[in-house]
Amino acid sequence: MIIESSAPTRVDLAGGTIDIWPIYLFHPGAMTVNFALSLRARVRIETRDDDRIILESRDRGVRVETTIERMDELANDEQIEMVSKMVNFFRPEIGFHLVAESEAPAGAGISGSSALAIALIGGLNRMVGNRYDARKFITIAANIESTVIKVPAGFQDYYPAFYGSTSCIHFRPDGIEREHLRIDEAELERRFVICYTGEPRNSGINNWEIFKRHIDGDAELFEIFERIREAAKQMRAALLANDWNSVAETMRAAYPNRKRLAPGITTPQMDRLVEKALANGAEAAKVCGAGGGGCIAFLCAEGRKQDVERALTEEEGAEILNWNVSREGLMVKC
Repeated sequence: MIIESSAPTRVDLAGGTIDIWPIYLFHPGAMTVNFALSLRARVRIETRDDDRIILESRDRGVRVETTIERMDELANDEQIEMVSKMVNFFRPEIGFHLVAESEAPAGAGISGSSALAIALIGGLNRMVGNRYDARKFITIAANIESTVIKVPAGFQDYYPAFYGSTSCIHFRPDGIEREHLRIDEAELERRFVICYTGEPRNSGINNWEIFKRHIDGDAELFEIFERIREAAKQMRAALLANDWNSVAETMRAAYPNRKRLAPGITTPQMDRLVEKALANGAEAAKVCGAGGGGCIAFLCAEGRKQDVERALTEEEGAEILNWNVSREGLMVKC
């Protein structure tokens, strides 16, 4: 049997970091806005006639082997930790060869690890006879990824991986709800340039430090998160109204607030790329994910996307990603 699963990465437009439990509970109306990318994390599982388990990451060039009887060893593997922990959680009873790979650059800040988590759950769950209902996938992904990164995981990244398209994720005391934003997604494709800086992400935001400061009652941090929440509200409203002037205004206002949250969110090279893009037709910039490297999403003035792309490619190491909005989320076939 061969099972193939995949899930899309994402660009987060507004509301990042407020999606960590229980931070969002202190900010009523907390939400995040994001859209899924056609750059996908992919998993291929081929069952075997023996008891061998072979796990392979093509991106890292790493291969781990064990057997069904020694599966507990995977709980402590650190070479391809996400894959190993997922396999140990599902505990298949037959041998298999699993290959994982991503179409996104390593450390891009566009949620490749969360997309991989969803793709792994989709494939492994099918392999073990659909043991879990799909509504549990996001909870499983967040819980297991938290044991990998060893800090609380935010929830927003699993929703574009699972559902695709453009989303507003609402965080409430009675649960998390995903709203499909029915917008002209072709306009996102016409307006946004996504540039990989060439620098793998180096955790511009230390979620654990922010988590502790927030729980300890840091008043400045609380005010920053209030602004993060408001930016997400404004972004949702602007997209639904097809008001691209307001989208640009919201992004411009949010950018310095994110830098207040974590000064290391940008690097000198990222600052140069932002300056160059703004001088050549970009209206606003959004550092993807936790920053400290990775990708930057640029909103371009109408008809200026190619000008922005041309200017950015002049910077050494920068790469313009080729993408579309992924209308499909998790896909599993066998």
